[in-house]
Amino acid sequence: MTKAQFKYTILYVKNVTQTVEFYEKAFGLKRGFVTPEGDYGEVDTGSTTLSFANMELGNSNIKSGFVKSDLNSKPFGFELAFVTEDIEATWAQAVSCGATILEEIETKIWGQQVGYLRDINGFLLEICTPMED
Repeated sequence: MTKAQFKYTILYVKNVTQTVEFYEKAFGLKRGFVTPEGDYGEVDTGSTTLSFANMELGNSNIKSGFVKSDLNSKPFGFELAFVTEDIEATWAQAVSCGATILEEIETKIWGQQVGYLRDINGFLLEICTPMED
């Protein structure tokens, strides 16, 4: 059996540069690059890259179309999860950068603190503390 490596998560967004700037400011991520045309950009998250492509590029790649994320609709059934030691500060920083609160931070029965936001494009974000060993 051949093995494939999970390398990219690519979200289709209205404005790539604005979205990259949101993730830089909200979570302190480092910009990988943004194309001169502004149709594709990345932020460095470790071994898997978080990427953004504009809607036009998405439509050229997925010719049959796709469902666009929209803050006025329910979020898609997946999330981007960000782990932090200081959940209150990370939460406040993300909200001050334009994230929308969906579910306030709560402590789960296993002891982890978890809250849900939506980014400026409507994508679901989980902000959580590390899991205890």
